[in-house]
Amino acid sequence: MIDLYTWTTPNGHKIHIMLEEVGLEYKAHPINIGKGDQFGEEFLKISPNNKIPAMVDHDGPNGKPYSLFESGAMLIYLAEKTGRLLPSDTVKRGSAPFVL
Repeated sequence: MIDLYTWTTPNGHKIHIMLEEVGLEYKAHPINIGKGDQFGEEFLKISPNNKIPAMVDHDGPNGKPYSLFESGAMLIYLAEKTGRLLPSDTVKRGSAPFVL
């Protein structure tokens, strides 16, 4: 189970979409950035830079809880965790159709 801490922003939506696409179970927790929820003590333990989205994967590496923040890092983590939507070959990850 993944706890997703987010708000209705483009970066927040990216993670919702990714979780749906890879079929992982998650629970969304609203962090109202207009009211300053991102500065709360509990949220800062997950996202020390006070930005959304952030998440805790309770089945992280070695079966232990793992917290992440920054949407790009979260997208890569979820793709690698599920083996979906990101080639494992570094060369194939690039946008160029050839290698120089």
